[in-house]
Parts: sequence; C-alpha cells; structure tokens
Amino acid sequence: MIRFQKIGSIFKANIDERLLYSILSNLLLNALKYSNNETAIYLILKSEAALITFQVIDQGIGIPLAEQHKIYEPFYRCQNVENIAGTGLGLAVVKKCVELHQGEIIVESKVGTGTTFTIMIPQENT
Repeated sequence: MIRFQKIGSIFKANIDERLLYSILSNLLLNALKYSNNETAIYLILKSEAALITFQVIDQGIGIPLAEQHKIYEPFYRCQNVENIAGTGLGLAVVKKCVELHQGEIIVESKVGTGTTFTIMIPQENT
C-alpha cells in the first residue's frame, strides 16, 4: 500500500514531467519490490518556494551501509537482494534525472528496517 502526504502550500513546480516520472516510478517500484506486502510505503511531498522535496519511505529489506555508496552505479545490485529480479539500472536512472534538475538525492537505510530516499529539487522564484 502506498500512502501520500503533502506538506506546504506551493502547488506549482518547475519539474520536467518525464524526468519526474522516472524518478518516482523507479523509487516506488523499488520500495514495493523490496518490501513485505503487509507494510506501508510512503510518498511525501514537501513544497516550498525555493525547494521541492520528495521522500519515498519503505520498511523493506534495507541497503547495507557498506554498499550504499555503490547503489547509483549502473548494473550494481546489493548482496542482500537474493532472488529478487532486477537489472541494477533504476537508481542510476534516478540519480541522472535528479542531477538534470540540479537536485540532490540522499539515502538513509538500515538492513531489516527499511529505506528512505529524499529527492530535493531547487525551484527558481518566478
């Protein structure tokens, strides 16, 4: 189950919709893939005049700390994914899409507890 939460009052953002689709679809699909069916997955949107922040939070298998610096490399898959299908391209795509927006991606994860990806995309004042 995916739950949505919106924080803030800015409703207009300068984000390429195709890049946004790639970011959110990859992060949400990973959260679903690496989580138990009974746990919730959260998508949080925080909108401010100068910054749009997305968070995808799951309670899945988590990413080992020793491997977190490698997860954006194309074709890299963590050792704890066992027999879960995947190519190792999703997070590389997410990172590139975030960079094209001059944004930043942060991962916080603990094995057995879950993962939070935070995407911050700066906004021009218009």
